Amino acid sequence: MIGLTGPRRATAADLDAVTALQRAAYAKNRPLLGVEPLPLLADYADILARYEVWLLDGAAGLDGVLILEPRANDLLLWSIATAPGRQGQGLGNRLLAATDSRARQLGFNIVRLYTGEPLTGNITWYERHGYARERVEDLGDRRIVHMVKRL
Repeated sequence: MIGLTGPRRATAADLDAVTALQRAAYAKNRPLLGVEPLPLLADYADILARYEVWLLDGAAGLDGVLILEPRANDLLLWSIATAPGRQGQGLGNRLLAATDSRARQLGFNIVRLYTGEPLTGNITWYERHGYARERVEDLGDRRIVHMVKRL
């Protein structure tokens, strides 16, 4: 468990809310990327079954979603999203802090993530939180920046 003041673990009952928040949060990236954002191509029933999905609840519903994939040597921050009306209020910072906490709980000292190369605001935000660019991967229809943080 991440912590009592932090996110709660999602259940199958949260599927529709998680899917809706992901779609709303990532929609703004479509014009910047020129392609559908990778999180919008996902099957969230599968994500809920295979990954750790953590939620921040708010007064009006779901405020944030954090999707983590524990791997052999690191923790992958697969997705971090906040409700569009709640962006800029520190929820992303809370979710990043929860990621670090969860990595330590699982015994990892490395967290990795990836984001679209044109999303320079995201890259700068991650860098302010201790992430460094590791490499750029060309997927044909898009380029993604792999980032790493050592705890």
